[in-house]
Amino acid sequence: MKAEDKYFLVSETILPEAIKKTAKVKELLKNDDSLAINEAVKRFRLSRSAFYKYKDCIFPFYQASKDKIITLSFLLEHKAGVLSLVLNSIAAERGSIITINQGIPLQGVAHTTISIDTKQMRVDVEALLDKLGMINGVKRIEILGQG
Repeated sequence: MKAEDKYFLVSETILPEAIKKTAKVKELLKNDDSLAINEAVKRFRLSRSAFYKYKDCIFPFYQASKDKIITLSFLLEHKAGVLSLVLNSIAAERGSIITINQGIPLQGVAHTTISIDTKQMRVDVEALLDKLGMINGVKRIEILGQG
């Protein structure tokens, strides 16, 4: 990739099969160090040439957030312990909380923004968002930015 290359955020549904399979092969190789590239591409019925053509051009959206500071926006129910559960979940995955800003609760919900340093996290941002989304009282989560 060249410095002047442009990047786009697109839905997986519009990608050709070879690019989707390349992303799956990369994920498989990342999770299984003992697996050879030949074996991995065979599992997804992808040619080695297609894999090598696309491997440096496709990566998960959340991989771009690795080792960065991300800012998340939450809509939390206004009940005791919800924010505490969110903060404890982030800390449990070794996310370092930099800032917290919570507005006054209105109509039973409060808008909250949290900035997190992801350098030491044990999971990727997508897994963290899944975990936080399962907390009772978390109504919505969005990524506001990263840097």
